[in-house]
Amino acid sequence: MSRQSLQRIGQRLLLALSILGPGIITASADNDAAGIATYSVAGSTYGYGFLWIILWVTLGEVVVQEMAARMGAVTGKGLTDLIRERYGVRLAMPVMIGLVVANLGTTTAQFAGVASASELFGVSRYLAVPLAGFAMWLIVLRGSYSSVEKAMLALTLYAIAYVASAIMVRPTWSEVLQSAFVPTLSSDRHFLLALLATIGTTMTPWGCAYLQATVADKGVSMKQYGYTRVDVISGAALGNIVSAFIVICAAATLFPRGVRVESAAQAALALEPLAGPWAKQLFAAGLLGASLLAAAVLPLATTYAVCEAFGWERGMNRLASEAPMFYGLYTAQIVIGVFVVLIPAVPLFPLMWLSQVINAALLPAVLVIMLTLANDVRIMRHWHNGHFSNLLSYVLIVLVSLATIALLIDALP
Repeated sequence: MSRQSLQRIGQRLLLALSILGPGIITASADNDAAGIATYSVAGSTYGYGFLWIILWVTLGEVVVQEMAARMGAVTGKGLTDLIRERYGVRLAMPVMIGLVVANLGTTTAQFAGVASASELFGVSRYLAVPLAGFAMWLIVLRGSYSSVEKAMLALTLYAIAYVASAIMVRPTWSEVLQSAFVPTLSSDRHFLLALLATIGTTMTPWGCAYLQATVADKGVSMKQYGYTRVDVISGAALGNIVSAFIVICAAATLFPRGVRVESAAQAALALEPLAGPWAKQLFAAGLLGASLLAAAVLPLATTYAVCEAFGWERGMNRLASEAPMFYGLYTAQIVIGVFVVLIPAVPLFPLMWLSQVINAALLPAVLVIMLTLANDVRIMRHWHNGHFSNLLSYVLIVLVSLATIALLIDALP
């Protein structure tokens, strides 16, 4: 191979590495404290029976997030920015308000995850949570987009902890493979709710808003979009592989012994007598890394949405003096999340559950708006949606709408 060929390969590799990031970060942040709790509960309650669901959810996540990333690359604008320009502030405002309310509760849940993980390591939440909040705030305030992205990519390495912990418990891999490809269904109401919660945990309105905004913020053009598509697909695949390993870990150890957990922290504690202290520590380390990543990403998703809705200056490449509302909103969310978690006896689990309900209720509306925008030739030109993306998106809208109805019915007395 000639030197020129090697140089071209090297240049393409560097270009690919420079573009990769938003998809992997978004998918990894989806495995937040609430997500880890959902997968831990599913594995301990239904064994490997949820693995096939994760496989199909991955396909849906790829379609939805690819659509968001493509809109960001074509238009150079975030989701609520496009909604405001195309439909006006009246439609952008409800979407923005829904994201703010849901994300504020979910951001608080991430700091609850930091508190749980730190206490598993013997560190008081009153020390760990403020330090975590300050670190996430400082990274975003002082860094450029590139440096913030590198820090977030480093946090995605929490996935190694869950892969390692699942391998340590020595599952029966033949059963794992069979469960991944052979669907198992149950008429049990709790199974249905857990199934729908898994869908809602993986595909979120904030994920769509954050991914589109960061692709636009990064300045990705359609000439470079092929690499971003790889980023989105690989991010969704890797994120859901981690989700599967969390299920495997709980299913291999807790399910056979009839141990049912209601949180990720309980799962880590239950692992220690069954699989040894290292399994507990790895599970706790994964919870900490995932919570830190989501605690940084979720406030950014909200901040982008609000600033886009009002047309304010935004972006991590701008100084605080150039985008005061952007950094002010981000700071406020961090402070509120930290403060709420440190209140004694605050009901964190209901708060986490409520934020998931709001996300589930918001997602169908967001998907319908995204589909309308992605099929608008005036906006997307010849990069509009294809038939397959539209078909699968409509199926997702129906499923998530059913999820919302089921969650609301379950909430009734």
